[in-house]
Amino acid sequence: MDTRVVLVTGASRGIGRSVAARFRADGAEVVVTGRDEATLSRTAAEIGARAVRCDHTEPGDVRDLAGALAESGVDVLVHCAGGNVDLQAPLPEESTLEQVAERWRSNLDLNLVSAVLTTVALKPALRPGGSVVTVGSIGAEYAGSSYGASKAALAAWTAGLSAELGALGVSANTVSPGLVEETDFFHGRLSDERRARLVAATHDGRAGTVADIAETIFFLASKGARHLTGQVLHVNGGAFTTR
Repeated sequence: MDTRVVLVTGASRGIGRSVAARFRADGAEVVVTGRDEATLSRTAAEIGARAVRCDHTEPGDVRDLAGALAESGVDVLVHCAGGNVDLQAPLPEESTLEQVAERWRSNLDLNLVSAVLTTVALKPALRPGGSVVTVGSIGAEYAGSSYGASKAALAAWTAGLSAELGALGVSANTVSPGLVEETDFFHGRLSDERRARLVAATHDGRAGTVADIAETIFFLASKGARHLTGQVLHVNGGAFTTR
């Protein structure tokens, strides 16, 4: 059996790093990307992956990445690159329209456009039997913010992508986490009170871990999940339920 080639974007830390490490532990050839070259290189060395610096909102960077993977092909593409600009620098209460427009475009670029550009560029390299997984958010279910709306758009786009890639024998799904600790998503802005509320909303009484998300993504890329495509899998301890 050929060694699988797995590309994990935004894999310098947090969920992306855990996903990359899970596939590497299974013997896959793993390529990790990130914008901070020093952090990315350190992560790659620690887990035995290949590092390629890439800002996935920049077409030139994405084009170079696709060129670097054209010969090997890609079996699994995991979109972990993203973030919430609102948590890095909250908008002023009385924001100008220009500030609002910039914020919404920034979050859409980080979470949606980055995945679209990367998938379009790598589509010729995706091999039959492969998988594309996007990392969404429970925030997409309450999309009153630019971040939530960008993740909702990402899930909708991934569902459409499933129909496009199905003819190639490639699945496409979204994994939607709730509160996940062991990440720097909140940039130190998660208060004890809010954390307690988020944990209380779960059915199992705990926050998620990066391993919870990594194992779900690993399953979606397995042979046992070949008929599972076009779906959103909510990994949030029951904080948001579907039927």
